[in-house]
Amino acid sequence: MIRTQGLTRHFNGRAAVDDLDLEIGRGEVFGFLGPNGAGKTTTVRLLCCLIAPTRGRAWVNGFEVGVDSDAIRASVGILTETPGLYDRLSAERNLDIFARLYGMSASEREAQIKRYLQMLDLWEKRREPVGTFSKGMRQKVALARALLHEPPVLFLDEPTAGLDPEVAKTVRDFIAELRGEGRTIFLCTHNLDEAERLCNRIAVLRTRLIAVDTPESLRRRLFGRRTVVRVRNLAPEMVRAVAGLPFVQHVSQEGAQLVVDLGDPEEQNPALVNCLVGLGAEVQFVTELRHSLEEVYLTLLEEEKPA
Repeated sequence: MIRTQGLTRHFNGRAAVDDLDLEIGRGEVFGFLGPNGAGKTTTVRLLCCLIAPTRGRAWVNGFEVGVDSDAIRASVGILTETPGLYDRLSAERNLDIFARLYGMSASEREAQIKRYLQMLDLWEKRREPVGTFSKGMRQKVALARALLHEPPVLFLDEPTAGLDPEVAKTVRDFIAELRGEGRTIFLCTHNLDEAERLCNRIAVLRTRLIAVDTPESLRRRLFGRRTVVRVRNLAPEMVRAVAGLPFVQHVSQEGAQLVVDLGDPEEQNPALVNCLVGLGAEVQFVTELRHSLEEVYLTLLEEEKPA
């Protein structure tokens, strides 16, 4: 649904996005991560035909950026971090204006406005000016606006930034519902927990693409897989025995815990535990040491720092 080849954008001679190659499938929720100024919003603007690339090519929903720009604009929805709404107009009137711009009939506009305001718990507020709304309510109106014409591709730029936890959860749950409808969702976010929950794959950008994969695959590539075993009566001979197992890549002791690097914990954990129990170990728990997406993200950025 989204493909880029060498996509590049310069501002005043400096690259904001440099030689970006991506391929995003239909129905995928794709997380786009990076520090401020990394080029995330510029990429969204390029893919939505709001600005032109300096060089490179891109396709969205089968249409080429710069060639079929009107078709792309008609087939995407965009939610920006600071959505522009008409403060003096009601939520209903705001949505009606944008639905008209999408060429929707009166009956379509009425049905879609009602549908999305109800889904986002704003129907009772539909006739109130959006200038009186909280940031979270305004964000919901903007999300409804992005979806009125049922776009197959949706761009979300920091959709929960600055929202209180309850409203942020509502927005995340709504995005999860959209994922179930088979839409392709391009999600720019600084919220790594949000990316972990919602995204099939993530990309990390710092002007240039650093990495792209599933969160789990990136985690395994950077840190491998580790099993933590807590033993009540851990003794040195137990540590030595575990280190001698042929499938153990590395073992370290942290107090009453063993941290064991394994290639395939699902297959090897039983033999690991059997070894310890055979030596009289009182095993209290066995769990996987799971690195957070934040650790993955920061490690990737650190690796890309110039020497």
